[in-house]
Amino acid sequence: MSGASEKNLEISPNAFFGSFLEQYEKDPVGFVVDVLGGKPKKWQREFLGHIAVGKRRISIKAGHGVGKSTAVAWALLWSICCRYPQKSIVTAPTAPQLFDALFAELKSWITRLPPPIGALLVPYSDRIELKADPAGSFISARTASTERPEAMSGVHSDHVFLIADEAPGIPELVYENSIGSMSGSGATMILVGNPTRLSGLFYKTHRDPKLAPRWEKMTVSCMDPDLDDLVDKEFIQEVIDTYGEHSDQYRVRVLGEFPAAEANTLIPLDLVEAAMKRDIALNTSDPIVYGVDVGRQGPDRSVICKRQGNVVLEVKFRHGNDLMETTGWVAMDANVDRPAEICVDSIGMGAGVADRLRELGFNVRDVNVAEASPMNPQAARLRDELWLSLRDWLNLRACRLPSDDALKLEISTPQFSYLSNGKYKVEGKDEMKKRLRRSPDLADALCLTFAGQAAMVGGRAPAWVPGKPLKRAIMGIV
Repeated sequence: MSGASEKNLEISPNAFFGSFLEQYEKDPVGFVVDVLGGKPKKWQREFLGHIAVGKRRISIKAGHGVGKSTAVAWALLWSICCRYPQKSIVTAPTAPQLFDALFAELKSWITRLPPPIGALLVPYSDRIELKADPAGSFISARTASTERPEAMSGVHSDHVFLIADEAPGIPELVYENSIGSMSGSGATMILVGNPTRLSGLFYKTHRDPKLAPRWEKMTVSCMDPDLDDLVDKEFIQEVIDTYGEHSDQYRVRVLGEFPAAEANTLIPLDLVEAAMKRDIALNTSDPIVYGVDVGRQGPDRSVICKRQGNVVLEVKFRHGNDLMETTGWVAMDANVDRPAEICVDSIGMGAGVADRLRELGFNVRDVNVAEASPMNPQAARLRDELWLSLRDWLNLRACRLPSDDALKLEISTPQFSYLSNGKYKVEGKDEMKKRLRRSPDLADALCLTFAGQAAMVGGRAPAWVPGKPLKRAIMGIV
């Protein structure tokens, strides 16, 4: 603390604290430098500056060892020491991540507070309170999980801090429950973490075209020269030697950038983005194929995907589950485009749409995605086969997708696993819905356009009679 502040304290404690608050209430950088004796790096000063000017949503993706926990600890101590009343909630996916990292860092900086300031605080194992008003001003550590989604909910005060460390790993339900706590004008949410996932709120704050503009976004790379004395150079070299400079590990752990694909992601994001930027000439002699995914209930959408050869022409959707309206909607476009075939997911409500379209004279393929995979020995079910067909089509790098952020997210989100027989199992629709918070109807409709192609691979499929359901080779019978 400065000599002037110490002199003021000797004269009058009340005058000192009044002067202290006046000086640092809107200056967290000054608080860190003068009171804590910290030496914030350029990015940490920028972060604290965002808080000082009232930025309410801040999302920081960063590499390892760049001082994330330190910067957040500084912000928390500034808030509890310089603002009243205030309530701060700190959360992370697991207890070790929360208490062994961020909360431990926070407590270490409390010991560096000047005695008159440190005496105002009472630290506990999972909570730090203002001695004069424990219920009105505190920092609380709460783990976040699907079983405990209320970690950041129900917090109201003149000043609120909601801080999510290791933010990519926190379930979406936790963020949804925090909406009420952000209702006050003095509430601030800060997300911090290594950008390991290509889905979830943390990803959306940086990449979603609707959500990202609302957030102050920061990227902190281990390669920043300002961090040379902070980041372990041996760590960087170890990542390079082990995984290579073009690996996702290097992107995430060193550069603080999102991976091209998650470890168990079926279709890498960069493959989808490349297809949306690629200039591929449309061959108008290729037949047009429709993929139709019929909405089943609630917010699910009915979707038409139109593909002509190697170009996806359009993906359109509507809400509402009236089967005849949906049939008419598909037929209206089909009367103009004259698709060679309309591939309809015939499970549930889709069967009625397929039957009526067939009555209207369109060539309809009833596609039961739950049946066994007839053509691809790597796939467990037909749905898995269609997703693998989409992946292979994109891998050829000779195709074009429309620029659509929702479609991009849905295609690059599905994860896969292996069954005991070694076959691929692509993440189910309901599982994806839990992570995306909506059904992946757009991507499923695109996959349906490969139903005909999947059946005819290698000439192993039986002859298909136009206007009749597709009979598939099941259990090795051809």
